[in-house]
Amino acid sequence: MTRFPPYCPKNALARWFDKRFPLPRFFYNAFVIFPVPRNLNYFYTFGGILTIMLLSQLLTGLVLSLHYVPDIHLAFETGERFRREGQFGWLFRPWHSVGSSFFFIAVYIHLARGLYYGSYKNMREMVWVTGIFIYIIMMAIAFFGYVLVWGMMSISAASVIAGLLKTIPLVGAWLHETLLGGYGVGQPTLNRFYVFHYVLSFVLLLFVGLHIWAIHCVGQGNPTGLAIQSEKETVPFSPYALIKDIFAITVFLIFFAWFLFYMPDYMGQAENYSVADPLKAPLRVVPEWYFLPFYAILRAITFDIGILSSTLVGFVLFVSSIFVLIFVPWLDRSKICSARYRPVYKIFFWAFVIDVVFLGWLGSREISDKILLWTQLATVYYFIFFLIILPILPRFEKSCSLPSSIVQDLKQKKKRLW
Repeated sequence: MTRFPPYCPKNALARWFDKRFPLPRFFYNAFVIFPVPRNLNYFYTFGGILTIMLLSQLLTGLVLSLHYVPDIHLAFETGERFRREGQFGWLFRPWHSVGSSFFFIAVYIHLARGLYYGSYKNMREMVWVTGIFIYIIMMAIAFFGYVLVWGMMSISAASVIAGLLKTIPLVGAWLHETLLGGYGVGQPTLNRFYVFHYVLSFVLLLFVGLHIWAIHCVGQGNPTGLAIQSEKETVPFSPYALIKDIFAITVFLIFFAWFLFYMPDYMGQAENYSVADPLKAPLRVVPEWYFLPFYAILRAITFDIGILSSTLVGFVLFVSSIFVLIFVPWLDRSKICSARYRPVYKIFFWAFVIDVVFLGWLGSREISDKILLWTQLATVYYFIFFLIILPILPRFEKSCSLPSSIVQDLKQKKKRLW
């Protein structure tokens, strides 16, 4: 297989530039000759998909911010007016809202792939940690942006989530008032959330850069979890992996375009198409679909535990369910990375995926005794997966034989789905 030569400036100007500011050399090394394993499947294309979706959200967010007025009397009207009367408003506003949903779809698939193939092992702990921080920042950005719509559901969600801070001992009331800018949701809240939404977008961009840098420092993982043993097991990123990424991005964007042009409001909420009124509230507060599993965990506890109120315990579980992801590289004690060769773990993994989807469905339902019971059971398994199965299962699990190399893995490719 032909190997690309190292970067070599071809004229005096390029050589002068390369010695003083070697940006072309950096991009050539990072995106042309960067070696990637030959056995990558399409689940590894979601990094490229997420990059495109991030740029899409930044572009559309910038356009929307030019037409948005962070005023409680004008926020809802300016958003709706731009969509109906602004130049390409019919495109940019749904593009941003539908794009946020598809951004999270890609993130959840990306996270699931990491858990399945053990992408946090073999010196890749910081790749995983920076990725989880990206996810947490995304959640914060999405929440603040959701409130900026200033619809009925938006301000109710802001009141509920901000109200959870009051349960924190000693500093809770201060945090609540600082976040909202007062005792309730109002103009100071909108000002703060507009700034947070805008600034955190660039913080997200910084962490994405750190995430990509971490990957280039330790090398790209692969479905086997095996280390690269020779140059024959890799190919240059361009054109081999790049073509696969472009194909996957194209397919993903086809689904995205279908929702954007034919069902732009499918993932929205009817209550949020009414202007916010602090004196009114929807019958049920339901967050966006990508928050539903954690919302279900939040309301799973309805009883006090000693001196701890049910609200505080629910808030602790809510926060823990997100931040436990950071510690996965140290919770998983298995020496084998990929679930391909861990038959028992594979069963628990797919049960976990079903559990998260089930939690999302439970979070969208009106609370009842039956729903509450199932929510509590699903919450228990969520934490069992991280705190018991990951650290303890490797002591008893019998793994399958691993291929001796990536080349051997390629020969076995026809025998499996992924």
